[in-house]
Amino acid sequence: MNEKIGVEAQLNEEIKKWMKRLEMNVDEIKAMSPKGVEFLTNIRAYQSDSLHFYNKGDLVRSFEALIWTWAYIEIGKNVGILNSKK
Repeated sequence: MNEKIGVEAQLNEEIKKWMKRLEMNVDEIKAMSPKGVEFLTNIRAYQSDSLHFYNKGDLVRSFEALIWTWAYIEIGKNVGILNSKK
């Protein structure tokens, strides 16, 4: 039973860490094309979903939405439809 509590606490900490990093980075991303605008829209939607699930106590779905958010960012940058403003 303690192992489950440990995993839940660890997941909670990971979510908070990645949410904070996302908040610091998402405003620094710009779309380079119409497809980039679409990606940025999805990034913000998944970011919102993650917070929604987190506030409801659904840590698994919150973390899953964060993973999708970061995947969209990385893929968008790799294919050139997103870029950092800096």
